[in-house]
Amino acid sequence: MKFTLSWLQEHLDTDASLEAIVEKLTMIGLEVEEVEDKGKLLAPFVIAHVISAEQHPNADRLRVCMVDLGPAGDGKPVQVVCGAPNAHAGMKGVFSPPGTYIPAKNITLAVGSIRGVESRGMLCSEAELGLSDDHDGIIELPADAPVGARYAEWAHLADPVIDINLTPNRADCTGVSGIARDLAAADIGTLKSAPIPPVKGAFPCPVSVSLDFGDTPSLCPAFALRLVRGVKNGPSPDWMQRRLRAIGLRPINALVDITNYMTFDRGRPLHVFDAAKVKGNLTVRRGRLGETLLALDGKTYNLDDTMCVIADEAGVESLAGIMGGELSGCDENTTDVLIESALWDEINIARTGRRLGIVTDARYRFERGVDPAFMAPGLDLATQWVTEMCGGTPSEAVVVGTPPIPDKVIEFPLEALPRLAGLDVPFPEVKRILTKLGFFVAGTQKALKVAVPSWRPDVDGVADLVEEVVRIVGVDRVPLTPFPRDDRGRKPVLTTIQKRTRRSKRALAARGLVEAVTWSFISKGEAEMFGGGQPSLALANPIAAELSDMRPSLVPGLLEAVQRNARRGLSDVALFEVGQVFLGDRPEDQMIAAAGVRRALAKPEAVGRDWRAGAAPADVFDVKADVSSLLAAVGAPAGVQVVADGPSWLHPGRSGTLQIGPKLTIGWFGELHPRTLHALDLDGPLVAFEILLDRIPEPKAKATRAKAALELSAFQPVTRDFAFIVDHGVKAADLVKAAQGVDRKLIAGVSVFDVYEGKNIEAGKKSIAVAVTLQPREKTLTDQEIEAVAGKIVAEVSKRTGGVLRA
Repeated sequence: MKFTLSWLQEHLDTDASLEAIVEKLTMIGLEVEEVEDKGKLLAPFVIAHVISAEQHPNADRLRVCMVDLGPAGDGKPVQVVCGAPNAHAGMKGVFSPPGTYIPAKNITLAVGSIRGVESRGMLCSEAELGLSDDHDGIIELPADAPVGARYAEWAHLADPVIDINLTPNRADCTGVSGIARDLAAADIGTLKSAPIPPVKGAFPCPVSVSLDFGDTPSLCPAFALRLVRGVKNGPSPDWMQRRLRAIGLRPINALVDITNYMTFDRGRPLHVFDAAKVKGNLTVRRGRLGETLLALDGKTYNLDDTMCVIADEAGVESLAGIMGGELSGCDENTTDVLIESALWDEINIARTGRRLGIVTDARYRFERGVDPAFMAPGLDLATQWVTEMCGGTPSEAVVVGTPPIPDKVIEFPLEALPRLAGLDVPFPEVKRILTKLGFFVAGTQKALKVAVPSWRPDVDGVADLVEEVVRIVGVDRVPLTPFPRDDRGRKPVLTTIQKRTRRSKRALAARGLVEAVTWSFISKGEAEMFGGGQPSLALANPIAAELSDMRPSLVPGLLEAVQRNARRGLSDVALFEVGQVFLGDRPEDQMIAAAGVRRALAKPEAVGRDWRAGAAPADVFDVKADVSSLLAAVGAPAGVQVVADGPSWLHPGRSGTLQIGPKLTIGWFGELHPRTLHALDLDGPLVAFEILLDRIPEPKAKATRAKAALELSAFQPVTRDFAFIVDHGVKAADLVKAAQGVDRKLIAGVSVFDVYEGKNIEAGKKSIAVAVTLQPREKTLTDQEIEAVAGKIVAEVSKRTGGVLRA
């Protein structure tokens, strides 16, 4: 929302400085994004008179000008070399002396020599001052322009433009008058709120209006219309044009400019029809399939019955609340004008705008909600401006429907202020603030009742009133109160899933993967390939055809990102993402997952070709190690099992599924299936993993958050190697588990160091070699004790897996 300082002062009587106003706007919740002060930026530029313009002795396209600066100079002409084709003696232009910053060129002017002739300044174009794109010649001012005066002040450019970032709930501040009301409540000035006198019509309006929605819900609660005859449409006043240009709008003609000005001045969008181009009476109805509208932006839009339109007897004339039609638009030949002020269904305006891809200032306000009580006064004010600027005779107003003016009263106990905001505000100050904001306050301090004004649909209850008081009083007045300290300590702020999200990111980044953020939507085919694609997860209005479904997995987005990097020459890429996945349309089906993808030579120890790691591509064991680090970081229980094979998009012989118990699956890892690579047009090799962090059980509560004391044994550990001949289908994990279970206190670790099939091994068999580490804690083991444990290990492995000790 943009406005100028002088525009604000039309509604606010204040002598506060620009800096004070900007600071107060942000403090009361109307955050200032930018202040454009061209008066300050263009202060050094002055109006000059060109005394002479002679041909440059060494350049055909340059002229040597002698410039008189009047009171801004020292009485002597200044020599300037100018290349503009329109530079001539007797003209008045804009001069910048040495040391001046030139905005469009981002340079500071200095005394220079151009083709051997000294130049002590510059005659400027509009493009160089950042006023327009016109750089064909220097600015030529009227003959009565005062020499030596500051150009910005003479041209009325010294009016700062303030740009605030409105939150969606503050529809009342989409007009300058609403912003002024907030500042007045914050003691920055006094609100100028003159009542709008009703316009007395000289004759009945010859055009009638009907609301025709049949059995469907009405999309137009109320509609007001008035005809003004005998107008003379021309340029709007200079002050109005300057303000519209300052906020980025192009002045068109008085009738159109009045509606645009009304939109930003009062937050009340209006529309004007050329009455001569309207055929018969107006009907507000739903659009019909097959109807089209040539809109004011020059585009033709296809309509349907979800949209609200204003139609005459010939067809659709306007897309209600969003944009008018070109065929009934006003131009310099307009003599009779219909002024429309209406109320529209906010949700329908938003849906129609999104469906047609139209963003207008009217839509911005109507979808947030305009003041229903200002519909008729807005029509009267617009009529008053039209007759003042364009002449003409107004008719009586035609009003159909009833504006839904709310009658909302809230019981406001003042004890809610310290309870909800930690701030004590005296009763007189609370009453003063709410009254200045437009609320009607009645009752005593103990039984206070507050009537909400029609322009504040966002205020529904006590908490909203507390917010209004606190933001005007100032959040800086809330006292600093430390948390109470006791022996129990404070409870943790972060939830388990929040902590797991942060730890996952740290762990995967430490493994050499780079974080990526991908779309939450993927194509239908990708969703079906990765376990999704249900109708309940399809978007009703996707932003693109290839982003039609909510993602059931993070892997498709990462694969696309990896492939995009590869096509740009970055072939060795390792990416990870921690984000939401959607397994269904129930709340519990939305989960947080952590996933990663490694491509080509992106191994943990080195990315790309490296003399230490050779040229081996990333494989299933690299992502298995990533998963292990991730699970350790998030505090997964020790009983996580790896089961052979994974989902269908992974290679069946080079993948694994992570489970806790026989039923709870928490993730997958492995190499991508060749069929998946082909379907997604990917270049391998690619390995990936995904862990559903929400499915990992909550850690058991501990008596203390302190870490257990480190216990180190003073006795020498003993390592023994065993090689077992087992059936080909026996899993190495089962063998390791069997060996580990012999004596969990004594056996500190079991690791596989060799798997062999081939010569000297019977067909259908394989050899698995493990290293078992024994860590005594009470005494050094004797040979007999070591042999006894070894015998138990051989016996247990034989019992559990059928393995025999290899000779």
